[in-house]
Amino acid sequence: MSVTDFIADQLTVIRNGIMSGKKTVILKRSGMLVGILDIIKKEGFIEDYQVIADKMQGKIKVYLKFLEDGTSVLEGLVKSSTPGRRNYVVKKKVTNVMGGSGIAIISTSKGLMTDKEAVAQGIGGEMICKVW
Repeated sequence: MSVTDFIADQLTVIRNGIMSGKKTVILKRSGMLVGILDIIKKEGFIEDYQVIADKMQGKIKVYLKFLEDGTSVLEGLVKSSTPGRRNYVVKKKVTNVMGGSGIAIISTSKGLMTDKEAVAQGIGGEMICKVW
């Protein structure tokens, strides 16, 4: 099967794992996906992740984070930019996600960062996904 949007497919694996109540999910590894998971972990939406080396591109084991009552900390994970429609934001148009309770992950000239970091540094870029 041909994959046209690798990041969107891997984010769907995470969403499906949350909906089915899994504690961990296995993703295919890419550099951008590791950067996205770094930010999501730093912001507290997942417990941890582990890069697993194999003889091909590698895999990532993501440890999902749940509250004591069993609900997921990660409520929403949406891909903003697609291969057919890139979503770029200028520094003055970077907006809050869910009134500031969520984050937007932006690919800038200085690497991947959250919307809050992009506003603080005064730069824009391609909005990759939104997390809340």
